[in-house]
Amino acid sequence: QVQLVESGGGLVQAGGSLRLSCAASGILFSMYTVDWHCQVPGQQREWVAGITGGGITHYADSVKGRFTISKDNAKNTVYLQMDNLKPEDTAVYYCGAISRGGNYWGQGTQVTVSS
Repeated sequence: QVQLVESGGGLVQAGGSLRLSCAASGILFSMYTVDWHCQVPGQQREWVAGITGGGITHYADSVKGRFTISKDNAKNTVYLQMDNLKPEDTAVYYCGAISRGGNYWGQGTQVTVSS
């Protein structure tokens, strides 16, 4: 059974930092592209960042220079370091493992940035 579990969300003031974690069981992240998405209630889910199985990273323009995606294959965990947070970053953040064989998603973690 595949399970992705996000953690690390919370309440932080603007300019602060959080580190989100996405731990997987049942699959190996080294075989997947792992994406972080965010969603505000009533709006579409938006892609934030991604890291390929080979470690190549990509970022949405809105987070470039502020967020860093990384992974630890030994721990089968992907991280999203979020620095210089802004109130508009407030959302539920989801990690997803993407492959041709299927996609898997976690349950999400809430990030709230106060002004």
